[in-house]
Amino acid sequence: MHHPQAGSRQSVAQSAAEILARLRVRRARVHCITNTVAQNFTANALLAAGCLPSMTVSAEEVGYFVSGAQGLLVNLGTFDKERRDAITIAIEATRSNALPWVLDPVFVDRAPTRAAFARELIAQRPTVIRLNHAEFSTLAGRKPLPDAVAAYARTGQTVIGLSGESDLVSDGERMVSIANGHPLMARVTAMGCAGSALIVACLAMEPDAFIATVAALLIINIAGELAAEKPAGPGSFAASIIDALYNLDGPTLIDRAKVR
Repeated sequence: MHHPQAGSRQSVAQSAAEILARLRVRRARVHCITNTVAQNFTANALLAAGCLPSMTVSAEEVGYFVSGAQGLLVNLGTFDKERRDAITIAIEATRSNALPWVLDPVFVDRAPTRAAFARELIAQRPTVIRLNHAEFSTLAGRKPLPDAVAAYARTGQTVIGLSGESDLVSDGERMVSIANGHPLMARVTAMGCAGSALIVACLAMEPDAFIATVAALLIINIAGELAAEKPAGPGSFAASIIDALYNLDGPTLIDRAKVR
């Protein structure tokens, strides 16, 4: 398994900066099936990054919206019948249109029915799975150690974006650890959904799903660091990270990237 060394850390950050620049110009269309708590913040984060979000979960129209987008986010945060039906239609639309999609299996550690549905979705090979340690352990049946993360990515033929004190990204062969971010990011709801939505946006710009995932997590985490420089608390931080995403540029991203 390849771990970037000193020479390649610069290239990883440079790739992220180039993807961010493409986002600003091309304005990726991202469709999000996400929870009711996350919709507004996720849409604003995507807009700030230069993307065009859509959020419908209507079974009558979600297929059309996904077909007109460049990628799909499936977030299980609000796991109701309407969203479950919409997810089935939306994933079929990604297949028909050869679009990337990201699974964010929120709270699968809380309910067996949710975990079972997530496993059904994983069998359909999402491009990327973005999840935390508890969610990984539930789905993989193993502790989220680097070798286990890589093995799970290989078996599922997907990319894993594991969030934690340092984020870990692996496609089964390559692995990167991202040490950027700030503790206040855990105090704002929908922060994880916004990060997963940005992965979709970066996938629309970059065919290498591993590179796209690293880029998205660098973008959201570095924006979090910038937003935390003058916070009064979680409320002002939530607004500040939207501003930071809007103002983030390539040189800043390259200068602040902490990858290994």
